[in-house]
Amino acid sequence: MDRILLLLTGLLAAYQIAVGIEGFSTLPMIAYSTAFGVLLIAGLLLLILGFEVLDSPIVVMVSTIIPLSLATGLIWQYLPDYRVMYLIFAIFGFIAIVVTQALPTKNRFPLFILVFVHGVAGLTIFLLPIILVISGLAPSGFLLMSVGGALIGLGGLLLALLKAGKPLLSRELIFRVLPGLLLLMTAAFVTGFALG
Repeated sequence: MDRILLLLTGLLAAYQIAVGIEGFSTLPMIAYSTAFGVLLIAGLLLLILGFEVLDSPIVVMVSTIIPLSLATGLIWQYLPDYRVMYLIFAIFGFIAIVVTQALPTKNRFPLFILVFVHGVAGLTIFLLPIILVISGLAPSGFLLMSVGGALIGLGGLLLALLKAGKPLLSRELIFRVLPGLLLLMTAAFVTGFALG
C-alpha cells in the first residue's frame, strides 16, 4: 500500500510540473517546478530505497527545498513588496540548514535552525492562502493550499522531532502514516493551484 501511495504522490507531482504551473511568471514557475520536482524525486527515493533513506542528513537538506520553494513562489506571486526580502530569507535559510546539518555537532542548534526555517516557510504556505481568500484576492478553492501547508508542516514536524530523538509518535507509526500524508499534501497543493 505504501508503494501505491508513493507512486500516486509522484504522479501528482509530475502532473503539477508538466501541466499545473502554466501561466505563472518566471520565478514562481521555477519555484513551483523545483518544489514539485524535489517531491517527485523524494517519493521515488522512498519507493525504491525505503524509509531508511530518511535517516540521511542529505534528505533533511534537500527536503527543505519543498516548503522554501513553494513559499517563495507564493510570496513572489502574491506579495510583490516582499519578493526580494523573502527570496533572501529562502536562500540564506537553505544555506544555514545545509551548513548546520553538515557539521558534526551534539547541540540542538541545527534543529533550531531547521525548525525556524521550516516554520516560517510552513506558516507562509498555510496563512497566505487564507489571507488571500478572506481578502477576496483568491477564490475559495485556493484554501486547499493552506491544507497542504498544514500537512507539510505536520510531516516536517514529525520527521524533525524523530530525528532529534523526541518523537511525538513511534518511528513505525510515523513511517506508516507518511505515504498517506505525502499523497494528501500533494493532492491538496495540486487541487489548490487548479482552483486558485
